[in-house]
Amino acid sequence: MLTWIIALPFLIGGFAATLALLRRRGQLALRLFLAFDAMLLLAALAVVIVVATAGPATAEPLAAGQVAGGSNWAALLGAAIAVAGSSIGAAIAVAYTGAAALAALSERPELFGRAMVIVGLAEGIAIYGLIVAIILIGRS
Repeated sequence: MLTWIIALPFLIGGFAATLALLRRRGQLALRLFLAFDAMLLLAALAVVIVVATAGPATAEPLAAGQVAGGSNWAALLGAAIAVAGSSIGAAIAVAYTGAAALAALSERPELFGRAMVIVGLAEGIAIYGLIVAIILIGRS
């Protein structure tokens, strides 16, 4: 999953460059892409051959008293992503709802209670991310 997240900007950029190249130079671009696809196919075939001809992998048992390290990195990474994502989302939500609430309050001050409830609901997104992070860290 992490590989896809890292590769996504490159995939989007490659797709945009492909569309631009195909629009400007149709036949030449098509030949270039076919040549590139053929090279990728040969490289993938070479990887498959290397993997298929490799011997079996063996794991060495742990010595007495040794603990497998790095077993909770995924939970900690998930907790970090949950907190960061929810905090960014809450910041964006509070920015928009807060601006709208101030605009509404400047015209009708009696809407203060309703406006603060909406801003509070937007801030709740960050609390949900924090709860998810606590659950993830507790299970690691």
